[in-house]
Amino acid sequence: MSEQSRTRPSGSTTALHEAYDTALLDLDGVVYAGGEAIAHAVESLRTAREAGMHLAYVTNNALRTPAAVAAHLTELGAPAEPADVITSAQAVSRLIAEQLPAGSKVLVIGGEGLRVALRERGLEPVERADDDPAAVVQGYGGPDLAWGRFAEACYAINRGVPWFASNTDLTIPSARGIMPGNGAAVEVVRIATGAEPQVAGKPLPPMHRETILRTGAKRALVVGDRLDTDIEGAFNGGVDSLLVLTGVTDAARLLAAGPNHRPTYVDEDLRGLLTGQPEVTGTEGGFGCGGWTASVAGNALALEGDGAAPDGLRALCAAAWTEAGDGAGTLDAGKALARLGL
Repeated sequence: MSEQSRTRPSGSTTALHEAYDTALLDLDGVVYAGGEAIAHAVESLRTAREAGMHLAYVTNNALRTPAAVAAHLTELGAPAEPADVITSAQAVSRLIAEQLPAGSKVLVIGGEGLRVALRERGLEPVERADDDPAAVVQGYGGPDLAWGRFAEACYAINRGVPWFASNTDLTIPSARGIMPGNGAAVEVVRIATGAEPQVAGKPLPPMHRETILRTGAKRALVVGDRLDTDIEGAFNGGVDSLLVLTGVTDAARLLAAGPNHRPTYVDEDLRGLLTGQPEVTGTEGGFGCGGWTASVAGNALALEGDGAAPDGLRALCAAAWTEAGDGAGTLDAGKALARLGL
């Protein structure tokens, strides 16, 4: 089934960690949240790695260096080396280096991850618009990034300096809930300057290209929690995807997903890497998966049956996506989701 026409999650008789050679794993909301490991994540990743799957940690967060991210993952018990980590800072630095001469100065609005990535590409990070930068790059700088940093970006951009952004995620998950991401900060600069940045991070091609170049993946599976970055990025890259429901996407958002936001597979958490995925089959008037059948009744999704919640959700996705076609889902899913406890 092509991504363009996806109307139901796919099935796999082979466990995903055996069907794909490389997992391209998002971090926030997939492996950890607020710095703490998500339930079942570490043991699932270790099992997949021991079975021969290459794990690549792909993050739009440009704050930390790959070495710092790998150290954090190791502390949590997940298998990781710095070379296993690919960040939007690396992707945007390559994008800048392809357009500017070596040694060019780049005004950094963000954290150490951006500075390290720029130096690796032979570019010189600077701190002020008066340092004569040839470009401005903006990435997530943490919750304490000073307002004056946005002013420096605006001064340079208003002088005609080209502007780059690591990513435009409006939100990121934290231990206390959802907080503003780099996209919110990018909007501040956009409003003040009227300019548009070149963006490297997921779901755009520069991030996918950076990931494939660094991993050499042949049969890649994108694993993420966000429809508008992880799943859309997989769609844009023409690779399969697994959505886990441990981050910002809930079941209701998944049911309303348009064609480029529909994942290949859906599961509760990273244990989904270690199993096959059940087929969603057509039934008279609806769809079935496991012990559940789902159909459209008027403007509502009807669900009957019993068993594992993900099976019911997969059947609901098939009903909702088929009904929506290429548009956004508008069906009332409340009662059906309540049966699943989602």
